[in-house]
Amino acid sequence: MIYLDHAAATPVSKKVLQAMTPFMTEEFFNPSSPYLPAARVRAAYEEAKNTIANFIGAKGTDLVITSGATEANALAFTAASGKILVLETEHASVLENAKHYDAQTIRVDKTGLIDLADLQAKLTDDVELVSVSLANNELGTIQPLAEIAQILRETRLDRLKRGLKTQLLLHSDASQGLALVDINVARLGVDLLTLNSAKVCGPKGVGALYVGHGVRLKPLIYGGGQERNLRSGTENVAGVVGFATALETIKGHTVAARKNYTRLVENLKKELSARKVEPVYLGNPKHMLANFLPLCFPGLDAERLIFKLEEQEVYASTGAACSASKGEPSHVLKAIGLTPEEIAGSLRLTLGVLNNEENVRQAGKILAEVVNAEYARMKNE
Repeated sequence: MIYLDHAAATPVSKKVLQAMTPFMTEEFFNPSSPYLPAARVRAAYEEAKNTIANFIGAKGTDLVITSGATEANALAFTAASGKILVLETEHASVLENAKHYDAQTIRVDKTGLIDLADLQAKLTDDVELVSVSLANNELGTIQPLAEIAQILRETRLDRLKRGLKTQLLLHSDASQGLALVDINVARLGVDLLTLNSAKVCGPKGVGALYVGHGVRLKPLIYGGGQERNLRSGTENVAGVVGFATALETIKGHTVAARKNYTRLVENLKKELSARKVEPVYLGNPKHMLANFLPLCFPGLDAERLIFKLEEQEVYASTGAACSASKGEPSHVLKAIGLTPEEIAGSLRLTLGVLNNEENVRQAGKILAEVVNAEYARMKNE
């Protein structure tokens, strides 16, 4: 198997699984119970929260643990009662939540980078929340969050000078870039930040929302009052411990990981080029996650390519798994101006822990053979 879809899911590492196992077996106690074994579990849970928070330069008390990024994004939006702005290329969990608010989209350029002039033009006095992902989940384009935060700070100051007290918060879904971008909430200037365990070789079904000082949220789930009354339900201790362990594993290795994936992506490109395959490469080469290779074969059917690759145990995707499963054209590729034909021929290859130089070269060879065979088939029809 050659797996090229790490943006969709990552395998749980052995180290993570080992850390989780005790809390699913002998340390199974409810952390809210009054006796000593439960107190030990509570301590482990709080320690894990602190580890996750420290990874982004925050404290454990700043986090609300959720069932994943989708819930965290939905919870973040409860900070607004007025108008919100979202990037037009955001993940479905942001765009679908935005439909329940007075929302407007911000444009991007042909590489998926935010149009800052469009953001500024749409920052009217009633805007309360701006949501821009750290990195796009289909293109890998990294957004200039610090610049966006500065624009929002200047807007807040202007409002105050004019006697307006309307809040203006910045939310970012950092799920996709968590392992490859150095994240510090203070440097980024975000008020709310979504994290996702499933993208960093942690367990699925675990996420977190960083909540800055003074930000007020409304609970989506009511019950026993866990997570500061914002997310009731018995704590997922094993999942949170697994998430923390996954982040500890990658901490300090961000630069090395970027170098490794940059080299592997270049090797894959060379392999295609050596076999006379020259796709249109998408995204922003200067501001892009190192493990992403979004590409387009105009005139070909990407769904058919996926099927042909799968026959040889090479697994890739046409974009976000949640969108691809619906069979709908990518809204991200539409937003950057691709034609229907180009969208139909686009693939998203994302590398990760299951890749090395040997299987990446092999993947390039197989992809080139499949693409050349498809072009030949179409020519003969």
